[in-house]
Amino acid sequence: MLNNIARIQRALTQAHLDAILLTDENDRRFATGFPSSDGAVIVTVHQAFFITDARYIEAVRAALTGIAQVLLCSREAPMRTLVQGILREANVQILGGEEQTTSYAEFTAYEQLFGLKLQPAQNLIRNLRAAKQPEELAMMYQAQQITDETFAQICTVIRPGMTEREVASFIDSQYRAHGCEGPSFTTIVSFGANAAAPHHEPDDTVLKPGDCVLFDMGCIKDRYCSDMTRTWFCGQPTEKQAAVHDLVRRANEAAEALIKPGVRLCDLDAAARSLITAAGYGEYFNHRLGHFIGQTDHEKGDVSSANTAVARPGMIFSIEPGVYLPGEFGVRVEDLVLVTETGCEVLNRNDKHWDVVGK
Repeated sequence: MLNNIARIQRALTQAHLDAILLTDENDRRFATGFPSSDGAVIVTVHQAFFITDARYIEAVRAALTGIAQVLLCSREAPMRTLVQGILREANVQILGGEEQTTSYAEFTAYEQLFGLKLQPAQNLIRNLRAAKQPEELAMMYQAQQITDETFAQICTVIRPGMTEREVASFIDSQYRAHGCEGPSFTTIVSFGANAAAPHHEPDDTVLKPGDCVLFDMGCIKDRYCSDMTRTWFCGQPTEKQAAVHDLVRRANEAAEALIKPGVRLCDLDAAARSLITAAGYGEYFNHRLGHFIGQTDHEKGDVSSANTAVARPGMIFSIEPGVYLPGEFGVRVEDLVLVTETGCEVLNRNDKHWDVVGK
């Protein structure tokens, strides 16, 4: 079971914090491995506590034996009162809080109740979440395998005359059949000129020969996400379509070839962007190169010209260059990559070269 308590405690010591209060659902699960819709986790430099209600109490006690002390909140013992007691007992003087997901009103209410000034500390957790642990990697591999299999299936089903909405619905139904919690974002299926809008939402546009077909798809399995984009064609592409696709694929591969621990993320963006710009399509690559992913489809961190942070082993992010020509077509090729000790591993298993659907 996922358990990052010790990692958090080391980070607290380095940040000179006595404890951190976690109420965000994803942060709580990252810390303890237990999913719940409500509750609070307190991690001090020496102990961990999980506060929950009657819905989860028995399951939490069974799951977190030896990991965290479990407390039951109720009308007689409200959560904030229990938190206050833990902080007093542990003699917490400097408390970290989740300033990014806690409202200002709630943040200040905690400060007044506890008699402490909360220190913004959510980046401490988000930075730890960026480098995935083996248990997390296993879940993300599984989610990506399901996405790979679903993509292979849809390519045997799609035909001229189908609508974008019908194809997207088929993809989502395959995710449900594989036992997923659902898609990790609204499934994108774009035909022809619709693909020139990077985040076009599927509508009743009908597939016809000559269209490019852009699939941007991912699922949530065991609360971890996958993501992949492939652009194929309905019938043989034109010379221009094939050339743009080849350019985007090469930009994707140029960035991936540079990935290793210590490389700046902005340099990955530059590697892909410079190739596309040199070919005369720079203005049509109008978004960052990639984003981080994990329990949510867009975690903190990105691969962009503004991010000078460096790659670390365990990080998973997307590499997704694109060229979008208004009124004509769009091409995007997206992989998820894992930074290894010596380079990177591409999680996707589907070929990045274009192919023909609706044969």
